[in-house]
Amino acid sequence: MIKKYNLSDVSVQDIINTQQETEVNVDNIVAEILQNIRTNGDEALFEYTQKFDGATLDSLQVSEGEIEQAFENMDKTFLETLEKAKDNITLFHNEQVHKNFHITTPDGAILGQKYTPIEKAGIYVPGGTASYPSTVLMDAIPAKIAGVSEIIMVTPPDKNGKIQDEILAAAKIAGVTKIFKIGGAQAVGALAYGTKTIPKVDKIVGPGNIFVATAKRMVYGLVSIDMIAGPSDILVIADEFANARHVAADMLAQAEHDILATAVLITTSKEIAENVAKELEIQIPLLARSEIARKSIETNGKIIVAKTIQQALDAANAIAPEHLEICTQDPFSLLGFVKNAGSIFLGNNTPEALGDYLAGPNHTLPTGGTARFSSPLSVDDFVKKSSFLYYPHSALENVKDRVVDFATREGLQGHANSVAIRFEDK
Repeated sequence: MIKKYNLSDVSVQDIINTQQETEVNVDNIVAEILQNIRTNGDEALFEYTQKFDGATLDSLQVSEGEIEQAFENMDKTFLETLEKAKDNITLFHNEQVHKNFHITTPDGAILGQKYTPIEKAGIYVPGGTASYPSTVLMDAIPAKIAGVSEIIMVTPPDKNGKIQDEILAAAKIAGVTKIFKIGGAQAVGALAYGTKTIPKVDKIVGPGNIFVATAKRMVYGLVSIDMIAGPSDILVIADEFANARHVAADMLAQAEHDILATAVLITTSKEIAENVAKELEIQIPLLARSEIARKSIETNGKIIVAKTIQQALDAANAIAPEHLEICTQDPFSLLGFVKNAGSIFLGNNTPEALGDYLAGPNHTLPTGGTARFSSPLSVDDFVKKSSFLYYPHSALENVKDRVVDFATREGLQGHANSVAIRFEDK
């Protein structure tokens, strides 16, 4: 059964621990893998793919023939769905594109900022027994819009050395440049260091298991990363007008991901709280991944009763969920009170799954409470900002004494001299 709480009796800090813990210390394992990739490159990649994925590969790279065959294998309806999802994701992310700007001061100085796409982006897509073509679209399309010239995708193969058709079809539609049959920490290492076959990239994005997340953390600095993603989570705020069956279904949509996933309901209605708890017990056995969902719900799931919607919102902001559903009669009136959330789903007919696949906003979101200080994957992740400035001699003369004084106060004579020397008599 799911755990139940009342905010009248206990604080949200006592209820929720957003930091997921693991009994497995993977740092040493990942460090060894990364060092092996750095030293032995492709040879190590072939060995790890055999060891971890059970696949003996002739080539690390997916051939054009494999991609074309996968595309031909896809039924027309799903291809149309992928194209529709691409259109929606493109429409949304196009609005994120920044424009260069410059300003001219009264004394003739020119100050500005320019945006430049990174050259190579690596996207990690979980694979093997799973298939996440939605992740391909969500990670590759913003990079394409940003102007990234090379999008390198890595994803683990099945035991036959194959990548699922859905993933390859999505990659073709999204404009991925090259695809490689590697996964795990070794794939992150290959993207970070480069090998004879795998290009070294400038940034690595995409979700993965704890080994992938740990590897991303360890290579950060050599390359950029999007975030350290943890288990998925959802928080639903519901009033008395919410549908308990729908709320339970939305919670289970996250719970079926992983036994470490977290599904939380905060409601002002004791009746909704009781009915959702009952619905969870009814719906869990109906899921193909019922064992995972039950473990998640029983270990991490919570139903919290709040006195008021404002109290529920305050609790939600403290938790900072990856996904926040506001299932209330007037959700837009509450939007302005949300401070910390990865993606916000408004109303009783906007299930989180809509955002996973088709709506358009990105589904690569900050987890584990990191929505307090981080944001969803976006076009911004694939561009760099550079400032530029130009001063004519007359403009520099107007400020030279202040700059020299500033530098002198900081004890940096060289700085001061680099300005003063321009006004010495020749």
